[in-house]
Amino acid sequence: SRPRKLLTVITKSNAQRHAMVMWDEIAVQVSKEFPDVTWDKELVDASTARMINRPASLDTIVATNLHADILSDLAAALAGSLGIAPTGNIDPERRFPSMFEPIHGSAFDIMGQGLANPVGTFWSVVMLLEHLGEDAAARRLMQAIEQVTANPALHTRDLGGKATTAQVT
Repeated sequence: SRPRKLLTVITKSNAQRHAMVMWDEIAVQVSKEFPDVTWDKELVDASTARMINRPASLDTIVATNLHADILSDLAAALAGSLGIAPTGNIDPERRFPSMFEPIHGSAFDIMGQGLANPVGTFWSVVMLLEHLGEDAAARRLMQAIEQVTANPALHTRDLGGKATTAQVT
């Protein structure tokens, strides 16, 4: 669904000579099934610099769970905070359940203190609603997220503000 149809495959086959080499080979095989998609392959460590220096050169990234977890945290930090970023593990063919959650996961260290930024959770719900075809509800919730994030008085500590979780919700 991305207009540029640019896919970046993240690897570490220079150091992980077995599994990641197979990953690279599978990427080549799968790419033949999608000739309209342009793709490149990049080492995970080089991709971190690319995300910082040339983020607009990236569109869609495919990576192992470990590499994707690290890169998604970096992307969230570059966008402002782990607290605002959603994520989804999506089965586009809908054979298996899809899962939506904030990138930061559980934050037991701040539980019950009113410090958590709930925006990532709400944005994950937007993605869930879109996945379920509930576009009107997704738009309404996204508008609320945009209003909250545009208001500095509603910024939580992770965004440099003083708002509590309850104030944002």
